[in-house]
Amino acid sequence: MFAGKTSELLRRVSALEALGRRVAVIKSFKDDRYHATNITTHDGISRPCYALTNLREFKDSMADRYSDAEVIAIDEAQFFPDLHQFCTDAADRDGKLVILAGLDGDFKRKRFGQVLDLIPVADSVTKLKANCAYCSSRALFSLRIAADDRQEVVGGADKYAPVCRQHYVSLSQLRVEADTD
Repeated sequence: MFAGKTSELLRRVSALEALGRRVAVIKSFKDDRYHATNITTHDGISRPCYALTNLREFKDSMADRYSDAEVIAIDEAQFFPDLHQFCTDAADRDGKLVILAGLDGDFKRKRFGQVLDLIPVADSVTKLKANCAYCSSRALFSLRIAADDRQEVVGGADKYAPVCRQHYVSLSQLRVEADTD
């Protein structure tokens, strides 16, 4: 988290549109932190998008928009249960360029959604990193600072902090000790 994934996605979308490419931008309906039907970066850059429950909905219910799009940009990709099937069909069968932004792991350092499943079929992968909120080293993980054990909890700095390995381990241990008291 806080590595600039959405900012990078929107930068790529803008560059492709400047080249005349027709782009459809999608996010999960679960991400309503800033706006229900806009993708918004942590620093306030915003753009209208389709907020969907699943990606198949875009192809089936909005077939004309799907057909018109040369590029499909998906934010918060980890939240889509049909991510792998949609992306491989869009790229392999329909010739679309698909660009994703999302998390590959959760706050417990476990697989999150289907993002990792797409690495073997991706043309390229860019893994962005934030800086640790505690020491400014390279942040490898997201530490949940809110007391909630569910895998899917949408939030920003109020619920998560980017952390290096050292701070992930030490702060996670503190949470375990606090939970047992």
